[in-house]
Amino acid sequence: MRIPPFNPYIAVVTGVIAGSTSAILVKLANQAPAAIIANYRLLLAVILMAPVVLLKYRHEFKYIQGKDWLLSVMAGIFLAFHFIVWFESLDYTSVASSVVLVTLQPIFAFLGTYLFFKERFSYGAIISMIIALLGSVIISWGDFQISGVALFGDMLALLGAVLVTGYLLVGQQVRKRLSLMTYTFVVYGISSVTLIVYNLIGQNPFFGYPADHWLVFLGLAIFPTFFGHTLFNWALKWLSTATISMGVVFEPVGASILAYFILGETVTSSQWLGGTIVLVGLFLFIMSTTKKRKVTLSRKHSNTERSYMD
Repeated sequence: MRIPPFNPYIAVVTGVIAGSTSAILVKLANQAPAAIIANYRLLLAVILMAPVVLLKYRHEFKYIQGKDWLLSVMAGIFLAFHFIVWFESLDYTSVASSVVLVTLQPIFAFLGTYLFFKERFSYGAIISMIIALLGSVIISWGDFQISGVALFGDMLALLGAVLVTGYLLVGQQVRKRLSLMTYTFVVYGISSVTLIVYNLIGQNPFFGYPADHWLVFLGLAIFPTFFGHTLFNWALKWLSTATISMGVVFEPVGASILAYFILGETVTSSQWLGGTIVLVGLFLFIMSTTKKRKVTLSRKHSNTERSYMD
């Protein structure tokens, strides 16, 4: 394997920081509906990707079969609604609670593989899942004591984790036959169309937002999408899935710190306790499933793409 052009660990750290900005940027666009924010994040990402895909990867489109298109459409719909409900959750609950709960996606992903692909869990994985879910209960209970509205936001964030799991499980077969760039371009495009239809039905205005909101939309397309998602997948060439997954677990920490300095949000004692338990559970879960992942998934086609969407 050739020497990387720069240290992949720096790429992971950069990706964590970039990914941590997602929830903050959504909060800053407080005059736009969640579906509009999601729409422009994906639409602008597609526009930015189009020149590269059409110049370098257009030959791959002829390999996309009818079944692949169907699965891609399903994956795109799941991804669109993941962004809708997760962005919506930020209107009701704090950045800390929302980002920690949506980061539970690996748990839902492995539950999905158990239900649909009959994969078995080790005792360590089961115990770590219970620990992580216990932490989410502590967060939700603390938020419920503050406000029932905050609890509703927590439930939306958990639903967002479930929907992004659906996106991954449905699209993983197509992802094996296409490059990351082509697959992402197709799914983002389908998600964008889904969100346009959703916004038309909901009569959400596409224009008329403050100038700073358009900078936020562009920032979402660039920072968490390309500097987060893309850098993580680039680093997979040199680092293990577990290493990058553990890096992603730090995104809630980064998001909470940014929320404190930019939005003035504080972290409650239940969020500290529950969030710490969730992150410990996720660390243990990743470590307990690393061996199985290396056996069942190749590094190139790893499902680590998952929560890099957030």
